[in-house]
Amino acid sequence: MTADFDYHSLVTKTDSGLSRLDAAIEGMTCAACIGEIERGLRDLPGLGSARVNYTNRRLALEWRDETFDLSAAFSRLRRMGYELHPFELADSERTETETMRFLLRCLAIAGFAAMNIMLLSVGVWVGGDIDPETRDLFHGVSALIALPAAAFAGQPFFRSAFAALRAGRLNMDVPISLGVMLALIMSVYETVTHAEHAYFDSATMLLTFLLLGRFLDHAMRRKTRAVAANLAALRAPLASRVMDDGGETRVPVAQIKPGDLVLSRPGERLPVDGVIVSGAALLDDSLITGETARRPAQIGDSVYAGSLNFDGVLTIRVGAANGATLLDDIEKLLDKAANARSRYIRLADRVSRLYAPMVHLAALSTALFWIVRGASFHDALIAAICVLIITCPCALALAVPAVQVVASGALFRAGVLLNSADAIERLAEADTIVFDKTGTLTAPAPRVVNADSISPETLALAAQLAQASRHPLARAVAALSPEAAAIDAREQQGLGVSAMVDGIEARLGSTVFCEMTRQVEALGVLEPDVSLVAFRHGDRQALFQIRQILRSDALETINALKALGFAIEILSGDRPEAVEKIAVALGIADWRGGLSPSEKVARLDALREADRKTLMIGDGLNDAPALASAYVSISPIDAAHIAQAAADAVFLGERLQPIAVTINLARCARALMRQNLGLSVIYNIFAVPLAMAGWLTPLIAAAAMSGSSLLVTLNALRAGDGSLQKTMSSGKTYAFQPEPAE
Repeated sequence: MTADFDYHSLVTKTDSGLSRLDAAIEGMTCAACIGEIERGLRDLPGLGSARVNYTNRRLALEWRDETFDLSAAFSRLRRMGYELHPFELADSERTETETMRFLLRCLAIAGFAAMNIMLLSVGVWVGGDIDPETRDLFHGVSALIALPAAAFAGQPFFRSAFAALRAGRLNMDVPISLGVMLALIMSVYETVTHAEHAYFDSATMLLTFLLLGRFLDHAMRRKTRAVAANLAALRAPLASRVMDDGGETRVPVAQIKPGDLVLSRPGERLPVDGVIVSGAALLDDSLITGETARRPAQIGDSVYAGSLNFDGVLTIRVGAANGATLLDDIEKLLDKAANARSRYIRLADRVSRLYAPMVHLAALSTALFWIVRGASFHDALIAAICVLIITCPCALALAVPAVQVVASGALFRAGVLLNSADAIERLAEADTIVFDKTGTLTAPAPRVVNADSISPETLALAAQLAQASRHPLARAVAALSPEAAAIDAREQQGLGVSAMVDGIEARLGSTVFCEMTRQVEALGVLEPDVSLVAFRHGDRQALFQIRQILRSDALETINALKALGFAIEILSGDRPEAVEKIAVALGIADWRGGLSPSEKVARLDALREADRKTLMIGDGLNDAPALASAYVSISPIDAAHIAQAAADAVFLGERLQPIAVTINLARCARALMRQNLGLSVIYNIFAVPLAMAGWLTPLIAAAAMSGSSLLVTLNALRAGDGSLQKTMSSGKTYAFQPEPAE
């Protein structure tokens, strides 16, 4: 492709011996380009696979055969109208930001020009006794505004159309560009020949409508760029390697090899996967495994890169590092899932595959028909321009984005933020819902469940002590009295906090630290998911029972989703006994616990093979590959950043209510999208024959085109009508009403 870089230097080798190249690809205009690129490369000798990620514009090539010729693949892509560059996520984000700004500038210029030209056009339309000199002046001023405005604002369409034609193919931008340019050329001719009407307003209005749709599409699609950055934040860039003489040295993780010994100190994230050979510590594996409780790790236990070491010095024998850790596996699963999902082709894209060739054929047939009938070239061209304008996919381009914008606003009011432009369509098609347990069905933070049995004075003092600790169980105690002021306390790692209060030592922490083992024995057998925090201040004692609790409306939401016909499962990395208890409480018969990220993805793949369209709802890093792999996904706002980036939507607040509201509204929105596309087709069925018969002028064609756009926009506004939403979803409704976002 471009000669600016040595693409052979970008080739990497996988553990299985495959050669792989990742490159940024330019020239894609819609999801239909995915299939075109992959089909175009499929028959290259020696190529194993070619996958396109439409979201971040990336092409991944894999091959094992040494005879595979990269230059042949690049040459073929160039002939197809695509360009390749080295892929860097930061560059991808920067390029996307620049594209958004450019589209916004184009939209502003086109809108400004359209409004001013329309004012001049109104003067010509209604000025029945306007003299020819004034009319020519208005047309001339319109030309001075329209030509430079269209030259700049039309670049997104002109560039795409030119690249497609150069590659010998058609896309939706070709008829758009042709219609705009012909309207401008004809308008200049009409102005020079002192004709009564010019069509500068039609061209600029058309650009404004289409740029609005394209800008909205880009705005909905750009949030997934943070995935790699969020994963990078969990990686330790350096590791303390133990030398043969017992000393240690700080080296980049890339230099660590299996079999090496590394040290991990309190407060550090583990840099490698391995086995502990000395030391003990409490580890936070929640981002990796989904397990909420801190895991006591000791000699012989396996540990994973990305886990947080709280309170001990560990010596770890390296089992995997630098590209082979569990964290790396999660990243690979995430990337694979994103590539697979990008193959989904949106409703408008599916319609547009046939639309562009039909538009060109209709316009060309019209011109040839009138020339054969003896009409002048001018009149034949006018008729062809009318066909191009009236069939221009303005209504088609707005049919889906307009509904998306209105539905997105309604979802925001219900506490849901969309990350993906096509999420609404996929949400409406889902038939199976898979929940993670911890932080999804349960509240994100553990809660004290026996606070009612403890005196307010004890609660207040314990909360003051808890303010001095960062331990998640202490946070649960502190939440009982958030207004309590912290006192001067001393924390002992792994034990608890203590302070002198009224001349008597007060302690909050483990039962051993507070010398309350007998009181624990008196409680008898506790539930397996209950953690205890002890408090002692002289004779005043308390045992705080802390556990994950269900979200307040979990049962009601699950029942409502079942009523809508969904099959529901739980897939969790938490302990099976903890998952079972939640599943029984919610009446969910199909559940699995203790799953790794790859096992979750495998279950979703099995559902896909059974022709199920799965909605995944999860919150942890270990859920991110499953969120990306699922047909569609939602994450809570307090989820790990990587999970939010992988999900198609994020819901606010601590209630699950927005999930069911989202599904109802998505079904409503999909119905409106189909109605809008149907309206566009019906409009063309009636309008195109009139244009081909020569009964319309470009001005009337532009007015009809604008009217169809206005019609689909007004219909799209119904997506924000709550009364309509309640009548959709296959006749079933959700009992809850949308509430303002918290």
